[in-house]
Amino acid sequence: MLKDSRSLHAPELIRLIEALSKVQGLGPKSARRAALQLLKKRDTLMRPLGDAILSAADKVKTCNICGNLDTSDPCTICTNETRDEGILCVIADVNDLWAFERAGGFRGKYYVLGGLLSALDGVGPNDLGIPKLISRIEQGQIKEVVLALAATVDGLSTSHYLAEVLASKNIKVTRLSHGLPIGGELDNIDEGTLLLALKSRLAV
Repeated sequence: MLKDSRSLHAPELIRLIEALSKVQGLGPKSARRAALQLLKKRDTLMRPLGDAILSAADKVKTCNICGNLDTSDPCTICTNETRDEGILCVIADVNDLWAFERAGGFRGKYYVLGGLLSALDGVGPNDLGIPKLISRIEQGQIKEVVLALAATVDGLSTSHYLAEVLASKNIKVTRLSHGLPIGGELDNIDEGTLLLALKSRLAV
């Protein structure tokens, strides 16, 4: 129970704040503010949100093939015959898949790992979807695997691990190019990004 919830007499209000505080990115203070906003706009915000949450809880499923979230299993991306079966984009989470789809331009398929390898947090290959990924690749349809993982310590170590594992699978393994954002001034770019851009330089 939240430390300051003792001063609240309504158990329903306490439950609401404590439930909101469990959402990643919302602490106790943010949860209290969110609860107040919801209660002030019950008809226009709170009830529609409640209906949307219940509907999503009942209807949204995890795709058994790629790990995407959809109302169908397999998801609409996996069953889309116009997409290229030979290119598989490996990503950490579903929000990364959504980012690619918003950007457009990628017409292959996806595979969601469900996280990144992390020795500090005790996350190993079997805790993610790596064995299932290997099994999918061994079916023979995939010609290229794109490692679209974050340029963090865990992301880079996961990419390195996957590259080693896939080296014997007779497929092309690529990764995203790390470089300068469009419109970025050099003196406003952090040193790590600048060095990665230098190492990933292309011929002109």
